[in-house]
Amino acid sequence: MLNTGSGRHRGNEVEDSIRRVLDEAERRYELFKVVSGSDLGNAARQALQRARSEGGAVIAAGGDGTLNAVSNVVLGADVPFGISPRAPSTTLAVPTASPGYRDRHPLPARLRGRAGSGRPAQRPRFLVNASLGLYPDLLEDREAYKQRYGRSRWVALWSALVTLMRAHRQLNLQLDNGEQTRHLRTQTIVVGNNELQLEHIGIHEQTRLQQGQLVAMTARPLGTLALYGLVLRGLLSRMGEDEHVISFGFKHLRVNLSHRRRRVKVAMDGEIRWMQSPLEFRVAEQPLPLLVPRDDSLRERA
Repeated sequence: MLNTGSGRHRGNEVEDSIRRVLDEAERRYELFKVVSGSDLGNAARQALQRARSEGGAVIAAGGDGTLNAVSNVVLGADVPFGISPRAPSTTLAVPTASPGYRDRHPLPARLRGRAGSGRPAQRPRFLVNASLGLYPDLLEDREAYKQRYGRSRWVALWSALVTLMRAHRQLNLQLDNGEQTRHLRTQTIVVGNNELQLEHIGIHEQTRLQQGQLVAMTARPLGTLALYGLVLRGLLSRMGEDEHVISFGFKHLRVNLSHRRRRVKVAMDGEIRWMQSPLEFRVAEQPLPLLVPRDDSLRERA
């Protein structure tokens, strides 16, 4: 499956590259094309059905949102899931798994909440991170700037600086992990599931992830200058040294918004939606078999 409308890549060139690599490796495969993100779910289910029937794997390529959508379909199906980097949104059903790969089992995170539209309670899952408060605002503004000025690190950085200049509402939260309840006033909270991401910003909680936990990151209320300082520390991989930053590991966390504010904007792997509190974060019970190269030198850190 190839999303021809995603990214700056030319769909034909990417498709030709994918086909050439798989043909040279003499792998049987089926490529599913999609026109937009709304087609991802249906195409992923078709890919899963084909992979199941052929004893193969489902391979996805694209951004965090694409990987999230496809992995949610594959999770619990006992079918290997693979990621092909540096390409627009793509899903492949590969009937025979490559002998150069082996399985490992990361634990996707599950977020339970009630959608703002009044639909029944749902359990969307995320692979990399989920957040509420300031961070979803940063993501929304960044996408708007990218649409207007193009995709680059400088555009993303400028967008973040402009967003941080605005006044941001404080969230009054009650956090309950089943053993301890704490009250917190903050502008944002981020739940992470990615060791490399924590390392890049300087949060030293990787051991928690290796123990099958999630990591929550938040900060006490900050002014604009202090927020700029926090961003700078993150760029220098030293965010964990800031005295205002709080981080901790958990397997289950209930987040309740106090007072009358119940609806909250939540970003999951870059996709934003409105949800109703309380929110419950937990590690999914089902493992996700992930294909990775047997040769460590060929493996990108995740």
